[in-house]
Amino acid sequence: MKHYHRRQVSLTALMTLLLTVALPVANFPSLLITPQVLAQTADARKAEADRLLQQGIKQYQTSQFTAALQSWEQALKIYREIKDRQGEGTALGNLGVAYRDLRDYQKAIEFHQQSLAIFKQIGDKAGEGTALQNLGAAYDSLGDYQKAIDFHQQSLAIAKEIGDKAGEGRALGNLGNAYYSLGNYKKAIEFHQQSLAIAKQIGDKAGEGRALGNLGTAYDSLGDYQKAIEFHQQRLAIAQQIGDKAGVGKALGNLGNAYHSLGDYQKAIEFLQQGLAIFKQIGDRAGEGTILGNLGIAYYSLGDYQKAIEFHQQGEIWELLTIP
Repeated sequence: MKHYHRRQVSLTALMTLLLTVALPVANFPSLLITPQVLAQTADARKAEADRLLQQGIKQYQTSQFTAALQSWEQALKIYREIKDRQGEGTALGNLGVAYRDLRDYQKAIEFHQQSLAIFKQIGDKAGEGTALQNLGAAYDSLGDYQKAIDFHQQSLAIAKEIGDKAGEGRALGNLGNAYYSLGNYKKAIEFHQQSLAIAKQIGDKAGEGRALGNLGTAYDSLGDYQKAIEFHQQRLAIAQQIGDKAGVGKALGNLGNAYHSLGDYQKAIEFLQQGLAIFKQIGDRAGEGTILGNLGIAYYSLGDYQKAIEFHQQGEIWELLTIP
């Protein structure tokens, strides 16, 4: 789940709100390959697959989901050719993540299930826990929150079993997100507070920031906007401290949403514009689309309906660009 609200509506809904309130195989001589040459060839192939895997991660981090997908598909093919099960499981999991962001949740689930089966087969408990978390996230996106909770609880149990505190913190945060999706904001807050405590304990600043942002979002939904603002400001400070540009953009967007909830539309627009500038700078098209849509809502609330429609239309264009 994203750490900030997607408050977008269709143009029809927006107009309704205006009326109410708000690539031949070459033939070469046959050569006998000695074991040493074979090993070197396998090492070179693995290095290429690892490079493609990392390339995909960099592409994914800038919301280039389709490009990341292609890199990971190439990596997967090589890992299978050289029978690298660990690499195969990792590539499958990453493909699942990309398909989730491309909103093909059923395909995401298929890849995560294949990844989970491999990690179980090779006895990689950490990989198993990650696959379970990813399955939970995919089911959350499908709207099957109870199934999401079941997978996150299995992931939490594995993290505790192997002493993976970071994994434990992530699982707790994911459980909080699932309960948030169910509308159980108080239970969501309990899980996010536990996640925050672990992040602080192990010095995981990024995890601390995520937990703070999730707490802010939950308090916003509970109607405690001042508390939401406090948590989002703390998340903003941490993101700036560790150089997490995406985190800065999300925190700014969340602050804009909280001020919108308070009725301070001008301040909301200021924070949303700052968040938009960050997402443009890092090339995060999904984040940019969300902010544009939220700016449309803020301008609607101000009564500037023409500007509201313009921003909402820009947001819809970015949304289409991130979906195949």
